[in-house]
Amino acid sequence: MSFRDLGLSDKTIQAIEDLGYTEPTTVQKDVIPSILEGKDIFTIAPTNCGKTCAYIFPLIDIISRKQNHNILIIAADSKEAVKISDKFAIFNKYHEINDEQSQIEENIASEANVIIASPSLLFENINENNLDISNINILVVDDINLIKKNRQLSKFEKILELLPADKQNIVFTTRRSKETQSTLDKILKTPAEIKIDKTKESEVKDVNQNEPLMPQTHTPDTPSEKNPDSHRTKRQYRVATQDKKALELARKYKIFGSNPPAFLLNDTQLAEETE
Repeated sequence: MSFRDLGLSDKTIQAIEDLGYTEPTTVQKDVIPSILEGKDIFTIAPTNCGKTCAYIFPLIDIISRKQNHNILIIAADSKEAVKISDKFAIFNKYHEINDEQSQIEENIASEANVIIASPSLLFENINENNLDISNINILVVDDINLIKKNRQLSKFEKILELLPADKQNIVFTTRRSKETQSTLDKILKTPAEIKIDKTKESEVKDVNQNEPLMPQTHTPDTPSEKNPDSHRTKRQYRVATQDKKALELARKYKIFGSNPPAFLLNDTQLAEETE
């Protein structure tokens, strides 16, 4: 079975193939068609089986339909949230983005909003009135057992209370747990349950789905006394400047009130330090 058999668009498949991915993993075969069909899903899957891409690939296609989807992805921690965001950027690269200001203003109502964050960051922004999640129509939880392990289940449950009942729910976990069952019952009613065998752990290596290389976010090293030539090492890092267009849109439409999150307004570029 190929990615094309799963119902993904040509543009998404092109981005997938650019990284040398030719064969979907077991969880991707089972999950991708169900997400595209709008089903509620509860998936029990081991680590390193391709679970993150199993929802990123179809969500990219859903976003490209421009049907005003509001998507909330709740990750176990901020580190995982950044990884998910980076993968979205990589696999979304062939879907067109209108850069003309007039086109942006005309089509802004049809564009998708995607929020990716940990329960703690979400809870903080909601309490500060920086975020409205009352119009979410697709919820992804990645993964609920790790959220419990990180002691964020209580905040997660408070976030659930603010979400609309009518939405697509996509929940992942590494194992079924008694401690999370009552929380799951609040999210899922009659989901399609998908269970991936533990033998599929690290299946991404078996089908050559190597992790995309991401540039590291750091500032250039300062030469030390012990190693005066340390500054000669080539490095890549991200330089964040204010994105004027994002700032104008945030002020005009006031989606986040008077205090939009700073990271949404950054124009992030790659820079290279050489000798």
